[in-house]
Amino acid sequence: MQVAVVTFDGFNELDSFIASALINRCRNDGLEAFITTPTPVITSMNGVEVTGQRPMEFVTEAEVVLIGSGVKTRDVVADDRLISRLELDPSRQLIGAQCSGALVLARLGLLDAMPACTDMKSRPFVEACGVTVLDAPFHAEGNIATAGGCLASQYLATWVITRMLGEDAARDVIGYAAPVGENQETVERAMRAVNAGEISLR
Repeated sequence: MQVAVVTFDGFNELDSFIASALINRCRNDGLEAFITTPTPVITSMNGVEVTGQRPMEFVTEAEVVLIGSGVKTRDVVADDRLISRLELDPSRQLIGAQCSGALVLARLGLLDAMPACTDMKSRPFVEACGVTVLDAPFHAEGNIATAGGCLASQYLATWVITRMLGEDAARDVIGYAAPVGENQETVERAMRAVNAGEISLR
């Protein structure tokens, strides 16, 4: 089971690396994440150069695709050639977006009438796409999810692990990564956010 963490130039390190690192704690269970990039080397919003682990075309074979955010997301959605490389299929893939990544899902027509979560700076641009933005950190409908706020990337990871391996696996990962002394409350907060985001469907 492979996860493509789509990461563009100007990316936010927290968004891509937190989700990727948490998911990769499940390698022994067959779930593995890869930083997936449009060019061999990309530079973060803070000047950190990263070599991609997989090319953009990897998104077509991954079971899960997570779209990270960054300071150049509006340039990404304006680039027809780049967007055309994101051939996603929600009928067979789990697809998630972090913060401004919601703009990419909107550009791909994947949000339709679905509301989304995003960060405060991206909100007006997501709303300009005709998408209703929720005052919530996480929302999922079927195989599509969005998260708002950098640290909400843990909720995307929790959702992916829960869907692919079950709730116990997600609890183990979040509990291990949680601050010492706050393990249980961190696990419960993550599970509550994900469950509430999906319950709002019903």
